Amino acid sequence: MSPPDTRLEPGFDPPGPGSEAPPPRQPKPKPERRRRRRPSLFGGILRFLVTLTAVALLAGGVAAFGVYRHIAADLPDYRWLADYQPPQMSRIYAADSRLMAELAAERRIFMPIEAIPKLVQAAFVSAEDQRFWEHHGIDPRGIMRAVITNLEQYGTGRRMGGASTITQQVAKNMLVGNDRTLLRKAREAILAIRIEETLPKERILELYLNEIFLGYQAFGVAAASQAYFNKGLDELTIGEIAFLGALPKAPNNYNPVRYPEAARARRDWVLDRMAEDGAITAEQAATAKREPIVPRLLRRPETLPVGQYFTEEVRRELLNRFGPEQTTMGGLVVRTSIEPALQQATEQVLRNGLVAYDRRRGGWRGAITRISAGSADWMPQLEAVQRPGGLLPEWKLAVVLEVRPGEAKLGWVERPDPRGPAQPRTGLLPFDGLGWARKALGEGRFGPRPSRMQEVLSPGDVVPVEVTGGAGGRADRLALRQVPQIEGAIVALDPQTGRVLAMAGGWSFDKSQFNRATQAQRQPGSSFKPFVYLPALEAGVPPTQRFLDGPIEVMTPQGVWRPSNYTEGSFNGYVSIRTALQKSLNLVTIRVAQEVGMAKVSETAARFGVIDNMPRYLAMSLGSGETTVLRMAAGYAGFASGGRKVTPTFVDSVQDRRGKVIWRSDARACEGCDAPRPGEEPPELVDARPQIADPIAVYQMTNILTGVVQRGTGQAAGKGLDRPIAGKTGTTNDYVDNWFVGYTPDIVIAVWLGFDDPRSLGKDETGGTNAAPVFHDVLQAALGNSPPVPFRAPPGVALVRMQDGNATILEAFRPGTENSARPVGGETAAGSARGTEQNLGGLY
Repeated sequence: MSPPDTRLEPGFDPPGPGSEAPPPRQPKPKPERRRRRRPSLFGGILRFLVTLTAVALLAGGVAAFGVYRHIAADLPDYRWLADYQPPQMSRIYAADSRLMAELAAERRIFMPIEAIPKLVQAAFVSAEDQRFWEHHGIDPRGIMRAVITNLEQYGTGRRMGGASTITQQVAKNMLVGNDRTLLRKAREAILAIRIEETLPKERILELYLNEIFLGYQAFGVAAASQAYFNKGLDELTIGEIAFLGALPKAPNNYNPVRYPEAARARRDWVLDRMAEDGAITAEQAATAKREPIVPRLLRRPETLPVGQYFTEEVRRELLNRFGPEQTTMGGLVVRTSIEPALQQATEQVLRNGLVAYDRRRGGWRGAITRISAGSADWMPQLEAVQRPGGLLPEWKLAVVLEVRPGEAKLGWVERPDPRGPAQPRTGLLPFDGLGWARKALGEGRFGPRPSRMQEVLSPGDVVPVEVTGGAGGRADRLALRQVPQIEGAIVALDPQTGRVLAMAGGWSFDKSQFNRATQAQRQPGSSFKPFVYLPALEAGVPPTQRFLDGPIEVMTPQGVWRPSNYTEGSFNGYVSIRTALQKSLNLVTIRVAQEVGMAKVSETAARFGVIDNMPRYLAMSLGSGETTVLRMAAGYAGFASGGRKVTPTFVDSVQDRRGKVIWRSDARACEGCDAPRPGEEPPELVDARPQIADPIAVYQMTNILTGVVQRGTGQAAGKGLDRPIAGKTGTTNDYVDNWFVGYTPDIVIAVWLGFDDPRSLGKDETGGTNAAPVFHDVLQAALGNSPPVPFRAPPGVALVRMQDGNATILEAFRPGTENSARPVGGETAAGSARGTEQNLGGLY
C-alpha cells in the first residue's frame, strides 16, 4: 500500500487530531512614507532659466534660420564672378606704339593675377586681410580683434573699424553695395563664404586688385600705379608698393599731395605688416621707410595731336567688328597702321594747299565779330567771344587795337595756367604780305588789291592771327589767318599690304567730323581713265595703238551728247593710247570705251574696288560716277601691286585684355615660320591676294602713267623728286572736283580738293594745278632721301626703246606685239624687236 499523500494544496491546512490551529497570518507592515521636502526658491529659478534659455535658443535658432533663408533667397547670383571681366579702357596705338586715343567709360587697366607682382599682392594682403590665404570667406579672429579694438576706442570719436576680409570686400564692391547696415553685412558674409566655395583664392584676389578704387579716378592697382607714379607695376619700389597698399582704407585721406604725413604714416604701417608677414625683411622695411613719397601724378596719358580722322575711322571699325560694349569696356589693345610723322606732314601739306587756293580764289571774308576795342576792358569782351570751329590750336583770337597804314596793333589773352589769371599780350601785324586780302564780294568776285591796312582791318575787329616772330624784347610779329572754305582729303597707303599710312579727312576735325576721305562721294573725273584703258591693254592692244581724237556725237535719251576735250575745239587727229592719257584727251577715251564696251569698263571698276555696279553709260568713262578718295587710292594700289586686289586697312591687330590676338588684318601665310628648327632658307610670306588683272597690262598702264608725270598733265606731282612716279590728274565739269592719284612702288597717294557743297573752283583750277602739288609734298615727306625704286616689270614684257616727242622712253609691249613699235637704235630689253607703228583700226 502506498503511503498517504501528505502534500497539501497551497493555502490549505487540514485539521488533524491533536493538532493546534496555526496562528493567524500577520499583515506585512506598510513602509513608512518619506517626508517631502519643499523645493527651494533658487532651484526653481534655475530650472526656469534653463528652460527659458533652451526655448529662447530654439526660438532664436528658428528665427535665425528664417532670417538666413530670407536673406539667402534674395542674394544676387555670384557665380558669374568666375567669368567676370572688369570694364577696362581700350587703347589705340600708332605704328610706332605711341598712344592715339583711349576708349573707356572709366579709367581702368586690367591685370591678370599672374601679371601682378607677388610683392604687390602681398602688400594688399598684409594691409587688408592677413589671413586671406587661410580663412574661408570670413575671419573669426579678425572679427574678435575688431570688436575688442572698437570697445577700447568707444567714446573716443574714432570711426569704428571693420573686419571685412578681401573676399567680403569683393562681395561688397561687386554684389551687395556699400550700405552701412547689419543686413548688408549679413548678406556680405554669406556671399563671401559662397564665393570661397566657388572661386580659387587667386581669382578672388585678381578681382579685388582690379576692381578696388584707389583715388585719382584710378580703378585697380595698375591704373593707380600709373596715376600716382606714372610707372608700371613691375617698376615700383617697395615703398611705392606699400603706399598703394595703404590706399584702400581711405584714398582721399592718404592723398600724398594734400596729406603727406598721413600718407607716410599709413605707408610705414603697411611696411611693418609686410615685414611681420615675411613678405619683406625688416631691413627692407627700414630702407623703404626712408623713401620719400614722390608722386608723379598723371592726369591723362599724352596722345598724338594728329590723326583725329584716322582715329575716328578706327573707332567706327571697332564698333562694327566687336560691338560697343567690347570696344569701350573690353580692354582692347589696338595696333594701327598710321605713321605719325607722315600723318603730321600730310595734314600740314593739305592745309597749305587749301590756304594757297583760298588766298588765290577766296579773298578776305572779314572779321569774325567786333567789340569795343577803344575801352579799357577789351580783355573780358574778347574772352567772351566764342572761338569758331576750325581755328588751329596755334592760332590766337585777337582784337585790333590800333590801325596805321603800314601795320596794326592787336591784343589777345593768354592763360599760362588754366586756373590762373588772364594775361594780356599785344603784337604787330605788318601790311606786307596782305596783298591776298582782297575783299570777297561773293560769287567768286573780289575787290581791288588793298593798298593800306585800313582797307583790311578796323579797330575792334576780332580776327585769327598766328605769332610768327618776335624775340629779344621786340614786339611779337603776327600773321593774319583765315579758315578756308575749300576742303580736301588725302589717303596714303602701302600698295603691298593695303595698310593706310596717313589720312586727312578735311581742314580740321574740330571744324567738321565728316571724313571726306571715306564718306564723301565725289566724281573722279579724268583720274578714272586708267580703268577705261586697262581693258584694252588686257585685250592685247599695244600702248602705241592710235585712236582718232576728233569730234564725236553720242545719242542719249536726253538728246545728242557732244563731248569735248579740256580745251574745246582742239583736236589732235590720230594719237596713241600713251598720248591720250598723257594729255587726258576725253574724245579718245570715249572711243576706247566704245570699243571695249562699257560693260567691260564697269566690270574693271568693280574689280579694282573703285565703283561697284557702275552704270554703263559712256559718260561714266570720263569719271562722272561717284567714289571716295580711299577707294581711288585702293584702285591705283592695284596697279602698283602688279594687278593684285588691295584692301585698305587701318588696324594691324587687336589684342584682348590678356594679350591674345583676336584679329589681324594681315592674312598672309608664312611658310616655315612655325618650323621647330628653321633651315637655311628663310621663311616666306605667301601673297594670297587675288590677281584681279593681267600683270603685263597693269605694267603697261604703270609705264604710261609715268609719262603723265614726266611729260603730261601731272608734271607738278614729280617735279624735282627724281624717281619713277606714276599718276593721273582729274578735273570734273566746271572745275568742281580736283584730283591727283599717283604711286611709286612703295606708296600710293590720292588727293582730292573741292567744296562740300559742290560748286566750281574757278576757271582753270585743275587737278594738275591744285591737287598735284599737294601730292608732290606728301610724297616728298613720305620718301625723304630714300633711293629711287623702279617699277618691276613682270616676266615676258618686251621693252622697246622709242621716241615720245623729244624724250626717249622704254615702251612696254605684250609678247608678239612688239612689231607695232618703231624702236630707237634697234635694241630692246626683250631682244631685237623691230617694227613700225601702225593704225590697226580696232582692238585685238
